[in-house]
Amino acid sequence: MTTHPAETVHDALREEPCEDAWWAPAPDGFAACALSGSARTVPEARRFTRATLEGWQVCAGLADDAVLVVSELVSNALRHGLRGPGPGGEGTAAPVPFCNAWLALTRQETTVLCAVSDAGPGAPVIKPQDALAESGRGLYIVDRLSDSWGWTPPDRSGKTVWATMSMRG
Repeated sequence: MTTHPAETVHDALREEPCEDAWWAPAPDGFAACALSGSARTVPEARRFTRATLEGWQVCAGLADDAVLVVSELVSNALRHGLRGPGPGGEGTAAPVPFCNAWLALTRQETTVLCAVSDAGPGAPVIKPQDALAESGRGLYIVDRLSDSWGWTPPDRSGKTVWATMSMRG
């Protein structure tokens, strides 16, 4: 499993580096949605993912895995990836963002890439297993269900955490 920063999320779908300066999947192989910080965000992201993958006629098993991975990535983005108050606890002077995070899905042949971008400055970390803990299993689930996963290095605008999954068999 890939658990390190990646140059771009597009490289995760490629076996070889691309010679051209840009890459985009076919028009019917990309979908994105803005994510709010409300309690409805995670269920809405699951519905968006399920509807998108059904529209692409992705097999049910892969769609189920992708929905669970998206649920974990979005939950982590909302829990750990939002910019909080500035130093000393005061609010920042930054404008209120249009959305708290973005979810993007892309399909290339039998592989689906799920990517969630947020404004958080921290890199994701898989926590040690604790059978009694009530949380902390999200990235472990992502690691187990995906072919590879990783993140872009955090910068002023945040980071993108991504995972790829392919049809099996």
